[in-house]
Amino acid sequence: MDWFIYAGDDPGHKLMIMLIAMALFVLVMGLILFIVDRPANAPKWLVTAGFVGPALLMLTVGLLYPGLDTIRKSLFNRNGTEFLGLDNYVRAFTEPQFLLVLGTTALWVLVAPAAATFLGLVYAVVVDKSRFEKFAKALVFLPMAISMVGASIIWKFVYEYKPNTGAVEQTGLLNQVLVWLGGEPIQFLLQRPLNNFLLMVVLIWIQTGFAMTLLSASIRAIPDDIVEAARLDGLSGLGMFWRITIPSIRPALVVVLTTIAMTTLKSFDIVRTMTAGRYGTSIVANEFYEQSFRQNNAGFGAALAVLLFVIVIPIIIYNVRQMRLAEEVR
Repeated sequence: MDWFIYAGDDPGHKLMIMLIAMALFVLVMGLILFIVDRPANAPKWLVTAGFVGPALLMLTVGLLYPGLDTIRKSLFNRNGTEFLGLDNYVRAFTEPQFLLVLGTTALWVLVAPAAATFLGLVYAVVVDKSRFEKFAKALVFLPMAISMVGASIIWKFVYEYKPNTGAVEQTGLLNQVLVWLGGEPIQFLLQRPLNNFLLMVVLIWIQTGFAMTLLSASIRAIPDDIVEAARLDGLSGLGMFWRITIPSIRPALVVVLTTIAMTTLKSFDIVRTMTAGRYGTSIVANEFYEQSFRQNNAGFGAALAVLLFVIVIPIIIYNVRQMRLAEEVR
């Protein structure tokens, strides 16, 4: 049993654990299907329980219980030994340090989704039906294949700073350009509030491809008769864009905006990799990690996790409503 749990870095042990896990999955699913299919006229409740039951059980164990336990922990002190009520939440909304975190998070949610959606929309309109459309779209979509951490490392090199001593060349692309232009290198990631916008660039770079793909598909789905009627009325260029394209793809725009907003709230990877939350760049997701695992303050960390969950709920509800409205229109 110890060998199974502590596999270490041995590839053979890891492969064996993976094979055992796959075998157990196949065994359990086979058993469920055998039980459900065995009776000639199985009752509907048995079939429903057989297929839905395991999923509900896993959701309960992996999502519902941890969520309720996090809410419980947020009402206690750092060790879980003293009941504090809503003190952790009051602290999050009163102490300047955490007000800055909430403000930075709000800035991310307001700027990054809007910028990524705008760039994706403009790019989708510009390259639509152009000669190099496929190549142009693939070029913008490519960053989505890179992980948040990988993209953060790439952009950290872009912002890299070295003192301009004359003997050392700049590693960072931006600072090297500044030096070529006769300027002095800048420590970009230390300059508030500029550093927050520079971190957002990483997320925008990744999510623009996502926005472009969905919005391009929506633009192509606009009925030809609507476009032709608008052209007969004398619309073209910006007039066509504002009066026909935007209203026609509004449901897709809302879905893209809200989806990127939810991704923005989880941009822990970017902040942690590039600044570790220092220099006024920490957001709620990063502060949750900092309080829970670095400061060992489980109660306050749980409160921040609950706040993050509460912030996401309205976005999800609005997103689902807009998707339903879009389906009804179709």
